[in-house]
Amino acid sequence: MAVAEALGVLLISGQYDRAHFAFVLATGAAALGRRVTMFATNEGCHAMLLDWEGLADAGRDEIVRARGVAGLDELRAAAGELGVRLLVCEAGLRASDLLAARLSPGVEVVGVASFLDSVGHGQIVSL
Repeated sequence: MAVAEALGVLLISGQYDRAHFAFVLATGAAALGRRVTMFATNEGCHAMLLDWEGLADAGRDEIVRARGVAGLDELRAAAGELGVRLLVCEAGLRASDLLAARLSPGVEVVGVASFLDSVGHGQIVSL
């Protein structure tokens, strides 16, 4: 059996739709057995905060959930259960004027080199 290729999901955008799909992509890949690392930087860091309301158009989550689609809270919980490694860029936090103390439990503060090392020769998708 072939070893599943690693997937890195790079979230730069602070838009709700991109953050939501980044978690959809990460959890979908992890459910298929891929080793997944998600790395948020700059405005994408808002998606890793305990209170992700700082995402642009965050109110869309209520609409998405009302239509029977998993919202950000459900997707983040699933990411944890599936072993998705959640990273946030130390410089990105500073650039967005966000505090590490506001991060969701389990999110690691690292630099870009740690993200690249985690993905290795795997695929990287940017949103």
